[in-house]
Amino acid sequence: MAGDIGKIIVFIGLLLVVIGFVFMLGNKLPFIGKLPGDLSFKRENYSFYFPVTTCIIISILLSFILWLFNKR
Repeated sequence: MAGDIGKIIVFIGLLLVVIGFVFMLGNKLPFIGKLPGDLSFKRENYSFYFPVTTCIIISILLSFILWLFNKR
């Protein structure tokens, strides 16, 4: 039981480090948020942005990482 909690804490820590690096390097990665399929609408006094493709890619990567951690 204690070993499982330790693995979860380590995983959360690593995930926070990765998220921190993404925020630090986010402006330098030109493709993040600007992929084909990301929705962006701009009007005179209204703008809407939803990164559909970026969310799908992040979901696939996180699913793969979690699959690797759960693999025994």
